[in-house]
Amino acid sequence: MSQFTQLPKSSQLNEFTTLELAQALMERLSISPNDWHRLKSNRNSRASEQIAAALVYLLNNQPQEALARLEQASGWLDRSISAPPCPSHGEKR
Repeated sequence: MSQFTQLPKSSQLNEFTTLELAQALMERLSISPNDWHRLKSNRNSRASEQIAAALVYLLNNQPQEALARLEQASGWLDRSISAPPCPSHGEKR
């Protein structure tokens, strides 16, 4: 049995453009400020966020921006990049 389910062909998703669907996906996968500390190093969350952004750029005919996001996603998945430290931590007052 597949882990993916198919939507019915009469789905209401047909009312939206591909770009609108991609933008909704990007919004859904974006890490909110409230979740930043919890998810900033979560490789799947960070890669998903970047891949969704890449799709939006690609659909907006901005392939170079899409490629940059895909490279970031790849870096998260292959562990070649990590989250930088939070700028508000370690500040001297």
